[in-house]
Amino acid sequence: MDILLANPRGFCAGVERAIAIVERALEKFGSPIYVRHEVVHNRYVVDGLKSKGAVFVEDLAEVPDGATVIFSAHGVPQVVRREAEARGLRVFDATCPLVTKVQEAEARGLRVFDATCPLVTKVHLEVGRLHKQGYEIIMIGHRGHPEVEGTMGQGTGRMHLVENVEDVARLQIGGAAPLAYVTQTTLSVDDARTIVNALTARFPAIVGPRKDDICYATQNRQDAVKSMAGNVDLVLVVGSKNSSNSNRLREVAALDGIPAYLIDGAEQIDPQWLVGRQRVGLTAGASAPEVLVEGVIERLRELGAAGVEILAGVAEDVNFALPRALAE
Repeated sequence: MDILLANPRGFCAGVERAIAIVERALEKFGSPIYVRHEVVHNRYVVDGLKSKGAVFVEDLAEVPDGATVIFSAHGVPQVVRREAEARGLRVFDATCPLVTKVQEAEARGLRVFDATCPLVTKVHLEVGRLHKQGYEIIMIGHRGHPEVEGTMGQGTGRMHLVENVEDVARLQIGGAAPLAYVTQTTLSVDDARTIVNALTARFPAIVGPRKDDICYATQNRQDAVKSMAGNVDLVLVVGSKNSSNSNRLREVAALDGIPAYLIDGAEQIDPQWLVGRQRVGLTAGASAPEVLVEGVIERLRELGAAGVEILAGVAEDVNFALPRALAE
């Protein structure tokens, strides 16, 4: 049995930046540092940050007055920002704040650090621009995902959420306002395209983003799995159950007819999955560190794997700088 290692895989630039912001804030201000929601969707990463002094909360009501707070990489609604400002919390924004909100906070003497993925910020900015222009917006995404909640809370106008083609058929659009759509950045590229096609068929005048909202890392990792799928008879995806992009990687392989499993780490491998397999494809979601992939390779070797082949893929050289106040 051989292992084929997808390329690219694992951490993207936005995830690396978000983790670095939490770590740098801990170094500079000490613990505890409060983080609203998981800064990225990976159990290993979150547990590691907890051990260093990060405290993860679901609501600002759990944060003591005067504490330091980081918003997760997925973004937050504007109402959450206003609550933090009203309580005088020191905010390190790991989401994508609007440029105007950053300027407003700085004018009031608050320290704001944008740790959100800049690609999510782009969608937030697009929503703000479209609402100012009078558009009614349809968002393609997964209900309950933090990025969707953050994006849906950015504007002041009407927004609708659709998860599938059936939701498009059920949409009730009233009034004469022009329509536009945006997408969650970690969707399946193929699923998003299908839903966009349904939207344009029903609403021919609908406006889309100037550039595809699906992030480069999501696209590259899905393409790598598609390229690998024809050469393997099993795919393992390293990532947590609540990671949208990791789930999409498993789905991409499954849609090609390849048995595929999402695992947090080596301990979740069932040896029965490997019976009769000649080639195992291995990849990792954008929030999964390489150390987990290495652990899976070691476990597969214990279970009989021989060689490891690193597949060719798109080279990624994207880098997002830390906020200036934390980089100093």
